[in-house]
Amino acid sequence: MVPMTCKRRGLNPLNWITLSNNYYFEWCIKLLTSWTRSSLRSFSLIPYGHCRIPISNSSSMGCCWAHALFFCSSVFLTITQSTAVDTFNSSQPIADGDTIVSAGDTFVLGFFSPRNSSTNRYLGIWYRNIPGQAVVWVANRDNPINGSTGLLTVNSQGNLALVYNLNNGGSSIWSSNSSRPARNPVAQLLDSGNLVVREAGDDDNFLWQSFDYPCDTLLPGMKLGLDRRTGFDRYLTSSKAADDPSSGGFTYRIDPRGYPEIIQREGSTERYRTGPWNGLRFSGTPYLRPNPIYMFQFVVSDQEIYYSYLLDNTSTVSRLVLNQNGVIQRLTWSGDTQGWVVYVTAQMDFCDRYALCGAYGRCNIRSSPVCNCLRGFEPKVPNEWELVNWSNGCVRQTALNCSGDGFVKYSGVKLPETRRSWFNVSMSLEECRGNCLRSCNCTAYANIDIRNGGSGCLLWFSELIDIRELEDSGQDIYIRMAASEIEATGNSETNSKSRTRKQVIVLSVVLSTGLLLICLALVFFLRHLRQKRQRETRGDPEDNARFGAEKDDLELPLFDIAAISVATNNFSLSNVVGEGGFGPVYKGVLKDGQEIAVKRLSKESKQGLGEFKNEAKHIAKLQHRNLVKLLGCCIQEEEMILVYELMPNKSLDYFIFNENQSMLLDWPTRYQIINGIARGILYLHQDSRLRIIHRDLKAGNILLDFEMNPKISDFGLARSFSESDSKTNTRKVVGTYGYMSPEYAIDGIYSVKSDVFSFGVMVLEIVSGKRNRGFSHPDHQLNLLGHAWRLYKEGKPEEVMDETVKDSSWVLSEVVRCIHVALLCVQQGPEDRPNMSNVVLMLSSDILLPEPTEPGFFTERKVFEQESSTNEITITLLTAR
Repeated sequence: MVPMTCKRRGLNPLNWITLSNNYYFEWCIKLLTSWTRSSLRSFSLIPYGHCRIPISNSSSMGCCWAHALFFCSSVFLTITQSTAVDTFNSSQPIADGDTIVSAGDTFVLGFFSPRNSSTNRYLGIWYRNIPGQAVVWVANRDNPINGSTGLLTVNSQGNLALVYNLNNGGSSIWSSNSSRPARNPVAQLLDSGNLVVREAGDDDNFLWQSFDYPCDTLLPGMKLGLDRRTGFDRYLTSSKAADDPSSGGFTYRIDPRGYPEIIQREGSTERYRTGPWNGLRFSGTPYLRPNPIYMFQFVVSDQEIYYSYLLDNTSTVSRLVLNQNGVIQRLTWSGDTQGWVVYVTAQMDFCDRYALCGAYGRCNIRSSPVCNCLRGFEPKVPNEWELVNWSNGCVRQTALNCSGDGFVKYSGVKLPETRRSWFNVSMSLEECRGNCLRSCNCTAYANIDIRNGGSGCLLWFSELIDIRELEDSGQDIYIRMAASEIEATGNSETNSKSRTRKQVIVLSVVLSTGLLLICLALVFFLRHLRQKRQRETRGDPEDNARFGAEKDDLELPLFDIAAISVATNNFSLSNVVGEGGFGPVYKGVLKDGQEIAVKRLSKESKQGLGEFKNEAKHIAKLQHRNLVKLLGCCIQEEEMILVYELMPNKSLDYFIFNENQSMLLDWPTRYQIINGIARGILYLHQDSRLRIIHRDLKAGNILLDFEMNPKISDFGLARSFSESDSKTNTRKVVGTYGYMSPEYAIDGIYSVKSDVFSFGVMVLEIVSGKRNRGFSHPDHQLNLLGHAWRLYKEGKPEEVMDETVKDSSWVLSEVVRCIHVALLCVQQGPEDRPNMSNVVLMLSSDILLPEPTEPGFFTERKVFEQESSTNEITITLLTAR
C-alpha cells in the first residue's frame, strides 16, 4: 500500500515526476541490482528513468524513501511468486542483460559473448541448465554488437529487430524480415529451442521461426531441406571456431536434383555426400543398430524435401552439430559425467572424399591403391593413375549397344551420385530393370527402399560417380554392361541365366515327344474354349439392333456387358487409367488373362452414337503395328463400350511433357517413335482398305506399348475418303488447338495434309519435350513452331533439342533432319507440305530436303482462345473436345 502522505503530495510511485531544478538526489533502478532487470521489466513495474527529488525538501525525501521501501518489497514479492517468462511483445523489448526462458526451463534467449571476446555481443539461444553455455542458434552471427547496447524488439508488424546504440540514434543490425502481416504479434521461446513470432492467442500458426534459419546446429524437430512451395532452403553452416560463432567455410544441405541426398561443401567445392536415403539411413553412412533414442525421417514430396529427427524420450538432450572442421557430430548430454557424449560422428576417411576415383571408379579403404575401376572398365588416362591421380576416372572396355546389354550386380556399396537420376517409389525391382533396359542412356538401377525385401526404383542416366565399397552397410546396384563384358565378369546374375538356358535346352529335347502329344490334345480343347468364349461375349440381338445395319460391316466381336463388368471390377475407379473426350478408360483382365483397355462413353461426353460407330467402323477394318488394336465393342444396357488391347506405357504426352518421365525417352527411343507414327499415318492415308484422315492426331492419342512402340488411337473424328477426293469441307470443325492446320481451323477444310501438319507439330514436341500450345520463351512471344523456325533460320536447329537427352546417344544429323522435316510439315500452305510417303522417305534416307517456308500459326493467337470442359483449348466457335 502507498503511504498516505505521499499520495497527498501526488507522489504515486507508479507515476514518477521531477519536483525541482535545484540539487537533485538521484534514485536509479540500480537499487535493485540484486534482482535481474528481466524480472522487473517483464512485469512492467517501473518505467525507464530515475526518481529525482530535491535534497532540501526533507519531507519529499522522506516520502521517496517510503516509496523505495514500498517499491522494493513489492518487486521482491512479485519475483518470488512468479515463474520464468517465455513471451514478450512490442511493449517489452529485451535489453542486453535480460533473458527469457522457455516454459519448461530448457532454453534461454539472451545476449552473450564468446570466451575469446569481452566486447562482441551476440543474441542467441542456449541450454538453460547445462554448464558451458552450449549455444544452438545465433541471430547476428556475422554482425556482432560492440558493447552492451543491444535491444531485441518485436514491432507491430510482427518483425523481430535487433538494434543497438539507442542513445546515439540507434542502428539496426538484424531483422527477421517476415512478410506475413500481424495484428497483435508476440514472440515466444518454445521448449524445443524454437524462437517463434505468432499472433497472441494463436499457439499453432507461426509468422516466423528460428528453426527456418539454422546455424551450425540441428535440434530435434528441425527440418533440414527445401520447401518447394516457397523455395525456402534450410541448411547448416559451420562456425569459424569453437569460440567464434560467425559463419565458417562448411555447409551441410540437401541437393534436391534427381533423388535428393545431403551434400557437404567447403565453399563451393563438394567434399562429401551422404548417398541417397534407403529407408533406414543414407546409403553412404555407417550401419547403426536400432537405438532407443532417435527416430529419423526423410521426406520427399511435391511440397517439400527434408531430413529430420525426433527423440523417443523427451528428457534426453541431444543435438546434431556441423563443427568448425566440417565434421557432423550427434551429441548427447550425460548427467553422470556432466558433459557432452559423442553418440555418432561422421569421421570421414580417404574414400569419403567426393568423386575421388572419378567416373566408374570405386574406392575401398582397405585396398592399395584405394581406387580401382569397376569390372569391364579401364583407366581413362593410365599415366595419371600411375601417379595416384584418379580424378579422370574410367571408361568402358566395350561400348554399349542398347539392345544386347545386361546388368552386373554390385553389393554393399554407397550408391553413386543421384543428381541425374529418376525415381519411382512404387515400382518393383523387375519393373525397374525393364525401364532401364528400354532406355539406352540408362546406366544403372537400384531399389530406393531396402526394407522388407526392397521396393521402389532409382535409375541413373549419366556417368556413375563417387562409388565406394562398405563393409557393414551399403546396398545393391545393377550397372549396365555390354553382353560380352557380362560374360567376362563372371557375374552371378548372368552366369546363372546361362546355366539355366543350357538345362532348358536339354530338358526340351527329352520332353519334346511327350509335349507333341499334349499339344494335339490341347488343339481340341482350345477350339472348344474359343467357341464357348464367343458364345459368352456375344450381346443380346435386340441390343445389337441399336447399332443398325452397319453391324454386319464391323467384322468385330461384340462383348457382353457382364463380362466387361467382371473384367473391370465393376468399373471400379481404381481401374481408371485415363480419360478423354469420349469418357473414362478402364484397365481390365478377361477370364483368359488377357489385359484390356475398356473405353466407356460417359453420359457427360459431347460424343454420342455417331462418333462411337465411326470409331468402331474405321478401326475394325484397320490392322497395322502402329495402330492400336480394337478387340471388340459392347452396345448393351444403354452402354457404348470399345475394348482395346492394353498399352502398358500409357500415352506419349505422359512421357515427353514430364520432366522426370522424359528422361526415360532417350534419342533412339524418340526417333523410333517418330518413325513409327509416320508409318502409321502413311498406312491410314495410302495403304489401308479405307483411306482415312484421322483429324485428331496429338501426343495424347499416341499410345506406347511395352517396348515403347507407338500406336495411333482415338478414331472418333476420323473420316474416310476416296482417291478422287483431294479435300473436304465441314461446318463443324473439331480437334485440338495447337495441332490443327490453319486451313482446317479457319475455313473447315481438311485433307491428308491436315494430318501432315499435326504430325509436324508432334515431331517438334517429341524433339523439344515442350508443348506447342502454351509454349513460352523469355526472348520472344513465338509458339513452338515459330521458335523452331527462328532457330532453323539462325542455323541453330539443334537448340530445339530437349536438354534431358543431350548425351552420347543422340545423333545430331538425325535430330536436325527431324526438325527440318517437321518444319516442312507445318508450312502455311497445304500444297507446300509433303505427303506421308515422302515424309517416311525423308526420315529414313539421306535425300536432299527442300527449304521450308514460314509455318502456319506462327505465333500464339491468344485473343481467340477459350477453355473447354476437357481442359483443352480450341479456337472460338469451334467444337472443343
